[in-house]
Amino acid sequence: MPETWWRGAAIYQVYPRSFADGNGDGIGDLAGLRSRLPYLADLGVNAVWLTPWYPSPMADGGYDVADYRDIEPTFGTLEEAEKFIQEAHELDIKVIIDVVPNHSSDQSAWFQEALAAEPGSAARNRFWFRDEPGDWKSIFGGPAWSQVPDGQWYLHLFAPEQPDFNWTNPEVHQEFHDVLRFWFDRGVDGIRIDSAAVLVKDFDGGDPDGYTDQPEVHDVYRGWRRLAEEYDNRIFIGEVWFPDQERFARYLRPDEMHTAFNFDFLACPWDPAALRHSIEETMATHIPLGAPPTWVLSNHDVARVVTRLGREDTSWDHGARRDGVPADLELGYRRSRAAALLAMALPGGVYIYQGEELGLPEVEDIPGELRQDPIWPRSGYTIPGRDGCRVPLPWSGGEPPFGFGTGEPWLPQPEAWNKLTAEAQAQDLGSMLTLYKSALAIRRDRLGDGTLTWLDSAPEVLAFTRESGLTCLVNLGSEPVRLPPHETVLLASGPLEGEELPTDTAVWLA
Repeated sequence: MPETWWRGAAIYQVYPRSFADGNGDGIGDLAGLRSRLPYLADLGVNAVWLTPWYPSPMADGGYDVADYRDIEPTFGTLEEAEKFIQEAHELDIKVIIDVVPNHSSDQSAWFQEALAAEPGSAARNRFWFRDEPGDWKSIFGGPAWSQVPDGQWYLHLFAPEQPDFNWTNPEVHQEFHDVLRFWFDRGVDGIRIDSAAVLVKDFDGGDPDGYTDQPEVHDVYRGWRRLAEEYDNRIFIGEVWFPDQERFARYLRPDEMHTAFNFDFLACPWDPAALRHSIEETMATHIPLGAPPTWVLSNHDVARVVTRLGREDTSWDHGARRDGVPADLELGYRRSRAAALLAMALPGGVYIYQGEELGLPEVEDIPGELRQDPIWPRSGYTIPGRDGCRVPLPWSGGEPPFGFGTGEPWLPQPEAWNKLTAEAQAQDLGSMLTLYKSALAIRRDRLGDGTLTWLDSAPEVLAFTRESGLTCLVNLGSEPVRLPPHETVLLASGPLEGEELPTDTAVWLA
């Protein structure tokens, strides 16, 4: 792959607990993931990104990291992780891992040392300990300060089990430099930075959001970028979510991150004007900086795209997850096929969340006692949380566990998924899996990094052409529209009606 592989890559997100179970305990692991690497190679992705695989009490799905230099025993061993990286590289698949720099687990050696130490000690200075709590709220609900037995309080922007690091402390900087080197030395190609904008805190400005996008946070990532440049071709991807594209762009300066998630596009409703605005804003933000855009339809924190696009309100908002809102899954499936062709045709990189290529819907009827997302208890059991998009994948067979493993999966799979297994879809030319494979193969030859040129079209149609000559049309209107002159239909998200493109359908033309 070229030096700039990441600029136009198709990156597949693995949520390890739910991908494939190799040892029969009902939880996905590295053995399962390694056994399914040929599937990812056959799908046609360039890279795989894994959510945290470190030792963790799993208070927040592994984002409460107890040790950044080892592997969660449920998933396997460090030696297996090294084998996975090697095997992925042999299949020409790059490996991206998650680093969580804002907080650790309350079970980490550092935090346990802080609890045993005196107020004002060096061990406590790695975190935010105070004699009186502040009034900030946790992103997960409830207060952001918890008290320890000697009376002091510590800051946690997320769950109480996730104490925030003090990024004014040079020891914290050094620790993460060491962690980055640890994984780069093992061949990891990229790092996805969790909650990248909230590391630095301003307690004195009186701002309830005084932890977001503080100027000093950019110094952190400039230091990281200098470290990455000591290695060949390693990249940083930021989880940065701002409605303000200008603030977003600051993270993409040439001496900071290589790229960042485009949540604006993910959250956009199925509306031609809104989508075009999001695409144009994204391009206008990224192109002057020389940073490639990324296009994301879903991830492990967001209701699955088939369900979202089947709702009356197709936009996304973390604060209003709209669990249980009725969804027309047939409509959502049709639209999500079109959305996939739109996202893959756009210039830059594209992310595919595991199961997206199978057309899996959100699972909304998980019994309360089986839910594991901390949002569920912290909301007083009123917000079901993110478990519905984290249900283990269906691989094969006619009933659960659908080839995920031999044990009972950690979250229950719907019986109706027997029609959505990878095995069933592999033989079906009209399946979502076949669409993704076909699109990724064409994308590898004709799409990826670059720019686009908008074409004249009706207001309800998105139409643009790429440097390779490929033209993408998406009809978001209520009536079919005529196709422009073309030589070949390369791929369509649904059947065409003669020379017309039906509603909620996308087509690639040459």
